[in-house]
This record gives sequence, C-alpha cells and structure tokens, in this order.
Amino acid sequence: MAYMGDHGRKRSRPAELVPGTTRILSLRMDYLPEGSQPLAQLASTADNRATAYVARYALGRDYHKVIRQRLVKLWQRMADELLSHGISHHSARVFTDSAPVLEKALAAKAGLGWIGKNTLLLNQKAGSLFFLGEIFTDVPLPVDPPQPTNHCGSCTSCIDVCPTAAIVAPYQLDARRCISYLTIEHRGSIPIALRAAMGNRIFGCDDCQLFCPWNKFAHVSRVADFDPRHGLDSSALLTLYGWTEEEFLMRTAGSAIRRTGYTGWRRNLAVALGNCDFDDGIYQALARSLDGAPELVQEHIRWALANLEGRRP
Repeated sequence: MAYMGDHGRKRSRPAELVPGTTRILSLRMDYLPEGSQPLAQLASTADNRATAYVARYALGRDYHKVIRQRLVKLWQRMADELLSHGISHHSARVFTDSAPVLEKALAAKAGLGWIGKNTLLLNQKAGSLFFLGEIFTDVPLPVDPPQPTNHCGSCTSCIDVCPTAAIVAPYQLDARRCISYLTIEHRGSIPIALRAAMGNRIFGCDDCQLFCPWNKFAHVSRVADFDPRHGLDSSALLTLYGWTEEEFLMRTAGSAIRRTGYTGWRRNLAVALGNCDFDDGIYQALARSLDGAPELVQEHIRWALANLEGRRP
C-alpha cells in the first residue's frame, strides 16, 4: 500500500498534520450488529460456499460518516464544558480512518488495549470488533497511561486460522496476502495462488477476529446504522453476482462496500463462485457474463469456470 508513505512524517508527528496539536483523544465504537450469530457460527458461515461473506463492519452504513458525526457532537459538548470553565480559545479536528493517523498505536498508548498478534487492537472487555476515532486538540488534557500488559500470551489462533497465511509472524501482517486488502484495496488481478483460500469472502475477512478468544467479550452495537442492509449478511453469491452496476450503486449507497467499485465487486464474486461446488446454474451464469465483462473480470471468470469444470460430477 504505497499510499501509506504519501504523507511522510505526519503519521508519527501529529502536530505536523494538525498544527498546534498537543493532545489526542482516542475513542472506540463497537460495530457487531445486534442480533448477530455467535462468533462460532459466523466462523462457519465464512466457509459456506454458496453464501457470500461480507466483513461485519461493512454490513451497514459507512462507518466513516457515522463516527465522524458522533465525534463532532462529542467535541461540541466538550467545548461547552470548557467554556463553562472559562476556556474559549482552543482548536480540534476529528478523524476516523480518514487521514495519516496511526490509530492503533495511539489507542494503545491511550490505554484502550494492546496490539495483538493479528496486528489489531485488542481490549480485555471488548475484544476487537470496534472502530477507532480520534480528536486532535491543543487543549492540555491529562494523559492516560498505556495498558502495561499484552494479553495474547502463547495463543496463536489468529495465525493458525488465517486462510491465506497473511499473518506471517506474531504482530506481522503481509497485506499482499490479506483477503481484506485483496478484496477492497487491491485494484488488479488477485494472485492465483490465493484465490482458492479466499473461499466465499467477497469483501473483507474476519477470521482472525472470529477465532480470537478475546472476542467472546465483544459488545453488540445498538447503533441502527450498523445493522445489515439489503440482506448482505446472508445473501447467495449468485444473487449478488446478478446485480447490474445500477443495482450495485443503489444498494451500496452510503456503504463502505462502494470502495471496491463494481469491477472489483464482480472480480471478487467470480472468485467466490469459482470456489463453490459445481452447480450448473452458477456455471451458466458465469459463462453468460464472460462476453462484455472488463478484462480484469474476464480473467477471474475464466479461472472460476475452470475450477468448476474440475468439480463437475
């Protein structure tokens, strides 16, 4: 991800990103939708070949918009409180995965948890199924101490279950192998050697969280914005593959899924369909869609057809 280097030192020097910054408030917000299946059942869903798996964070409204609005409201309340104490000259700026901000490192230093072996922030009372947000300010607030202990111990569940072996060592992730990167950020061809391991995962992957013992403490969100839209928590792969570009744009309006684009969406679904057991309906749908598809999608369709052909009874 070359863009990570675009802003130079601003990632590690907040005052160069927002001049005057002396403090950063780090916050988290749970996103596991209310009514979600137990994590053990979700783990098995991620291997149900005919049903699409979308990372839990992306099932509802785009979290950037939800969290940003809440951070702004929070700071407004804090500004009112500061004013009541005669403090009127201050500045603040809010972020959530939207700027060169080292969110996990800041959250760990603020005492919200520790960086786990899967490279995610873990919290003893909330697992890892939460978003992070920050408020940069020049108000000299008291500083919280970081959590003194890493609680991963000898557990290697996240490393053991990663479908593509992307967690190459404890605390080290090779994004080039990570399904979340491949299905969302990556714009080109998905490496052939990794396609079968992707299974039915069409947007993101939760395996290193679903199998993490600390997520037995994950909190269910009661924010309706994070509830699943358009049945994306239980949709058949073939149904989603049948969406036209207009349907895709309509049904992903206000969703993080828009980031992959329609071409990426079709590419991901072609791989997932190619990982299904042979089904004549799937085979024919893929074959019919070959002509007229972008070359990137055609390549993955051909791979899927060859895979299915190899499973034909």
